[in-house]
Amino acid sequence: MDANKGYAAIAGHYRRLITSGELTPGDPLPTVNAVAEQHGVARNTAVRAYDLLKREGLITTRAGAGTVVSAESHVYQSGSARVDRIDGGGKGLLAGETTVEHRAGMRSVDDVAVAAALGLDLRDEIAVRTRVFVRDGQRRVYAVSCYHVRATAALPELPTPGPLPGEWHQLYRDRTGREVHRSPERYSARIATPDELRRLHISDDTSAARAVLVASTVFHDEDGPLAYWEDIYAPGLSHLASK
Repeated sequence: MDANKGYAAIAGHYRRLITSGELTPGDPLPTVNAVAEQHGVARNTAVRAYDLLKREGLITTRAGAGTVVSAESHVYQSGSARVDRIDGGGKGLLAGETTVEHRAGMRSVDDVAVAAALGLDLRDEIAVRTRVFVRDGQRRVYAVSCYHVRATAALPELPTPGPLPGEWHQLYRDRTGREVHRSPERYSARIATPDELRRLHISDDTSAARAVLVASTVFHDEDGPLAYWEDIYAPGLSHLASK
């Protein structure tokens, strides 16, 4: 029995299988006894691992089916996790997930945080692409991707509405020979803007401010920042790190 393997490590193993898309909603998980045997731990350790995943909303117990991946979860992933899945050979979208309201174009930077992340001045031009992720009929995440002009020089498709011919960071690497690196995600909470509420189909006809969770990431190459991404989560959702 591996005394060094705790319940958190076992929960992390199955969490990665779920977040990578290898396990999809409704898929069965091993029994507690099977988990304990496979990982060489006491049955109580396996029970604690499953209890943690249940509290996170990732798995549930279904009559006649045992423990399965939850079909409805209040936990969601950011664009960084999607990049990890794609780089690992998986799919960018989760099972049952679609995207709507794709928009793209050039605009002047009017946000201090975006300007600082990309090393630009206010009113400098950037390419912006936006979309809304929908799952189980609900709008879950409003994604905003801002690109430095160095990125658009290599990828002139960025400010054009419509799908790209591949993943932007892979296209940039292929066309420039430079690797794209990602800074650690940063998380913050703030009051949602009227446009964010509209894109997420959240009513703003009350006087109460609506707070949203925001995950932000900066992508860069050897010469500096290339892209700044923000994922704005619908109220009630929490973030699940990709690793």
